[in-house]
Amino acid sequence: MAHPKGTRARVLLSSVFGPFAQDDEFGSRSINPMELYQNQVTRAQGPFSLRMFHRSWGIMLIQHNIPAPSTVLDFPTREAFVRELQEGRYDIVGLSGIIVNVGKIREMCRLVRTHSPQSTIVVGGHVAAIPGLGHMIDADEIVKGEGVRWFREYLGVDPEAPIVHPALRSSFGMRVMGMRSADGAGNPAATIIPSVGCPLGCSFCTTSSFFGGKGKSVTFLERGQDVYRAMCEAEAALGVQSFFMMDENFLLDRPRAIELLECMKRGRKAWTMYVFSSANAIAKYSTRELVELGVSWIWLGLESPHSTYSKLKGANTRELVKELQSHGIRVLGSTIIGLEHHTPDNITAEIEAAVAHDADCHQFMLYTPIPGTPLYNDVEAQGRLLDVDLADIHGQWKFNFQHEAIARDDSKTLLDWAFTLDYERNGPSLYRLMRTMFEGWKRYRNDPDPLVRARAWLEAKQLRTSYGAALWAMEKYLRDTNRQVSERIRELRVEVERELGIVSRLVNRVAGPFALWASRRDYRLFPEGRRLEPRMFVDRRNWGTAK
Repeated sequence: MAHPKGTRARVLLSSVFGPFAQDDEFGSRSINPMELYQNQVTRAQGPFSLRMFHRSWGIMLIQHNIPAPSTVLDFPTREAFVRELQEGRYDIVGLSGIIVNVGKIREMCRLVRTHSPQSTIVVGGHVAAIPGLGHMIDADEIVKGEGVRWFREYLGVDPEAPIVHPALRSSFGMRVMGMRSADGAGNPAATIIPSVGCPLGCSFCTTSSFFGGKGKSVTFLERGQDVYRAMCEAEAALGVQSFFMMDENFLLDRPRAIELLECMKRGRKAWTMYVFSSANAIAKYSTRELVELGVSWIWLGLESPHSTYSKLKGANTRELVKELQSHGIRVLGSTIIGLEHHTPDNITAEIEAAVAHDADCHQFMLYTPIPGTPLYNDVEAQGRLLDVDLADIHGQWKFNFQHEAIARDDSKTLLDWAFTLDYERNGPSLYRLMRTMFEGWKRYRNDPDPLVRARAWLEAKQLRTSYGAALWAMEKYLRDTNRQVSERIRELRVEVERELGIVSRLVNRVAGPFALWASRRDYRLFPEGRRLEPRMFVDRRNWGTAK
């Protein structure tokens, strides 16, 4: 049923309220901050952890694809949310959250009923996958799946209209080594959302399940030329040349990617892109095609050498990672701790095997049955689900189910050890990223393709300045605590200085000591990591004729 006011309805779209990096009655957890890298990737790396935030792209995409007067409130405080309700006279309030946010969604529904009783409450995002959610919160509509189509139908407009892709900055609030950095650390990126969901349908995957399950996905940008157009618009609006493809398996659609490559060649675009991919999707391309496409970063599943997931079938992931890195393509490996075949006898070797990939970054997550996934349904049917608060089902604390061989408390110990081992053995991800960048520059600095060559020299520009100073600081910081890694960093720094000349050496010796001081100070003041919170954003559209 459509809203009676149609496109005249005043719409508020909001993410859940902060703060986030604390333990509270609404489900915030200090171990689960609103930071992807500090939460799941670099959290054991002290001052070298990559600290940044990402906007709530889903509600931004919805806002740009409805004609109604609308406001996006991203990362509000509870007080700011109430104030917006009181002042905005909204007809519709859309709330978006993930499963751990259910306590905040419940409270926000209560606040809407109190301060804006005329509003229809619509709840979406992954929180909508919770069985029986309608009995936990006071909402009028619960939307599971893609939200643009739902809102268009609810407002009485064509749900099949082409998607308008907004210009989305990939990250903000960048901080590393105790210092604030320019967003994107000198190479800012835009986010492009070609599609949502993943047709591979791994049983534990929340996004695959949420958007239709195995064999299905929802595509916003059907062809390579559609992706190219969105990238051109983001380039013009944001002044970027790098793009984060928010697509669970972007390379799986080879025709679209190759058409995008053709468009980039015609347009003389030396863009770079960060993508999610699976090993079987990467196998569809030659390394040269990936390089020409500008793929500079791949988020790659490395679940286990003994897993049965189709995306890893026949793949030697250690060789794959090594090959990609030799061409300057950074790899963020993703490994799951506590798969069904894991036991106390084999889990140490499995974690060692993951760390041996020496990926530039490494995400570790606990095997976690999340509501809405086939894994959750299977474990529930087996009677193995534990009575765990939904706020603690995020894969970074302890098992929420009875594992056949590994105790719940041991799961946290193993997860923490994986992060620590990766850092101690392979060094800071910041160093590893620079090492791979340098490999790409050496290989492609004289490439006959001017677009490939331009990308290589962009890497060199960064290595010649602030990145080189960071190498100097990391080398000195780790000299007394991890001499082996410190020596590897030194070897890279010396080679970079030799190849890139006197400017690089001068910058390193001037800026390096300050970076070292800032890193030591940050660790001294915040040995467990500085608690950071995202700032609030307010985006308004189509208010010119609103009554």
